[in-house]
Amino acid sequence: MIDALRNTALNSFWTQGDSPPQTDAEGLQNALYSLSQPFVLVDQNGQPAAARGGSLTFDLSANRIDSDAPPDRTVSGVRSPVLAFTPSLPPENLGDPDFKKRHNLRYAYVGGAMANGITSTAMVEALGKAGMLGFYGAAGLTPAEVEKAINKVQEKLGNLPYGFNLIHSPGDPDLETAVVGLYIKQGIRKVCASAYLNLTPALVHYRVSGIYQDSQGKIICPNQVVAKVSREEVAQRFFSPPPEKLLMQLIENKTLTRQQAELARYVPMADSLTAEADSGGHTDNRPAISLLPTLIALRNEMVTTHRYPQSIPVGLGGGIGTPQAAAAAFSMGAAYILTGSVNQACVEAGTSEDVRRLLAEARQADVAMAPAADMFEMGVKVQVLKRGTMFAQRAAKLHELYAVYDRLENIPDKTRIQLERDVFKCSLDEEWKRTRAFFMERDPRQIARAEQDPRHKMALVFRSYLGQSSRWATTGNSARKMDYQIWCGPAMGAFNAWVRSSFLEKPENRDTVTIAMNLLFGACILTRANWVRCQGVTLPPNMDAYSPLPLNAIVKYMQ
Repeated sequence: MIDALRNTALNSFWTQGDSPPQTDAEGLQNALYSLSQPFVLVDQNGQPAAARGGSLTFDLSANRIDSDAPPDRTVSGVRSPVLAFTPSLPPENLGDPDFKKRHNLRYAYVGGAMANGITSTAMVEALGKAGMLGFYGAAGLTPAEVEKAINKVQEKLGNLPYGFNLIHSPGDPDLETAVVGLYIKQGIRKVCASAYLNLTPALVHYRVSGIYQDSQGKIICPNQVVAKVSREEVAQRFFSPPPEKLLMQLIENKTLTRQQAELARYVPMADSLTAEADSGGHTDNRPAISLLPTLIALRNEMVTTHRYPQSIPVGLGGGIGTPQAAAAAFSMGAAYILTGSVNQACVEAGTSEDVRRLLAEARQADVAMAPAADMFEMGVKVQVLKRGTMFAQRAAKLHELYAVYDRLENIPDKTRIQLERDVFKCSLDEEWKRTRAFFMERDPRQIARAEQDPRHKMALVFRSYLGQSSRWATTGNSARKMDYQIWCGPAMGAFNAWVRSSFLEKPENRDTVTIAMNLLFGACILTRANWVRCQGVTLPPNMDAYSPLPLNAIVKYMQ
């Protein structure tokens, strides 16, 4: 240890005040965890010690100090060489200040929009009251269901931050248009735009609705879009102004004035953009360590090309399940972090106790890709939990049959019997009757097409299973337990490994804000520990291993 101290001493000194430095493990940890205070390590008889109080003197002119020299004594106390120094780093300092300012946040933390109301109104409310941003999981719900959620969130949160999901619906553009109309009518100012492959008239309408120029000439877009993408070409569309073709379409249908369209040519489609790495649900399984820097570089290029007056914050989602992951995201330049899978196991999540228990038992490898209900014919996949459910295998079999056969009647009898027994729990004819009744109420055009196209009829029947499977999970339908579709990424397994043997191991102890604060608080501690290592000082064993703390303990450290 002494050799390490000799090689790493800084050109600075600490003068002791009323309190002596602490060499014990508890004192060192308390100093590291006290994030509102600088963390100062000094040489105390050849051992690192945490300085308390006193004063620091930095000598920027000298290249080295003689660490073998005995400590000086001054009028005010002992003068010791500083081994390492880190400034205060409270959790609210993480991330991009501009992102937090735009969305009126204390923390650069976003709760992602898990569909079917899994990111519930209670979760959005908890995040908003904690100074974070939650997006309600509106995907998969009817406009009437979404409107009820809007009323509840607006009543609870008022002017506090919140948002709603807007998902790309290539198979049902009218639904997307209806949801956008609802958001504009109800004054929803933030949406998380997810699963978009291309920009749509509805999304552009939301973005530019109400656009104007203030008295200083600044272009104001009242509606904020936080895009979630995993591909460069899609990110480029969100970093660009709205497409001219779609602006002209909005002018023609009198949704937008020519003056508003002119202003829209100078603003990006997204206020902020989340680089979506290996996540639950819709995902391309991209590695975060390569995706985020790529999209940040693209952002820089596009901001310069379009001469935007301000940058576009780029955050990271997918794989954020531990303080190490959160610290890595911020160290790579993420403006904010977005969590999803880990929130689904929280008590506020709009899902069943069965699902929470299954998620709490998941390991990193307990996930698989399966066909997506909303983009089944396109071959798009979602990442789901495979532990404790047969959904991934059964859904993959349905898509395999869809690729091979052109109609239900051509499926071999043996396979048909297996489907009816194991998957649909009824005859395919009965399942078609149920599917037909659903779409006659929801989107009759699908039935008209199915009656002309037997392959589309088969797709609708198969999509029926995929669509219902997520509802069986959220409602806890025990009769269909083996068919639960539970969106989940490897972050869930990483989280479970981290919280093992802690109070957060049990799902009933998991709440959204406690998890969020542990991820942020832990990220700060690990970041400070890494800064110490970068100054050549080795901390005692386990000093850089953070275990979950109750929320009141975190609050105490932050005071």
